[in-house]
Amino acid sequence: MDTQLKKGLLDVCVLSVLRKEESYGYKIIADVAPYIEISESTLYPILKRLESSGAVTTHSREFNGRLRKYYKITEKGLQKICEFIEDVREFERIYEFIVNGGRQ
Repeated sequence: MDTQLKKGLLDVCVLSVLRKEESYGYKIIADVAPYIEISESTLYPILKRLESSGAVTTHSREFNGRLRKYYKITEKGLQKICEFIEDVREFERIYEFIVNGGRQ
């Protein structure tokens, strides 16, 4: 799969996990991994980028004597999911055009 396409898909997959509930790194990986390959070294830059863009917020909470960083989707993150869904709909129309040999 094209690297840039996969990068965009991973962003939306992470946001989709967070749409359900706030979460932390290891749990996000476990939730996303059945659908698309993701590792810690891939996830944390994505989370940092999403936080910098305002798509997620963070807070820390103690768990078993250690601080765990939790991520929560924002309104901007929800909007990114909606934009992605619209992009996929457009992509589907183009795909059908290509599959049908340039005929509608």
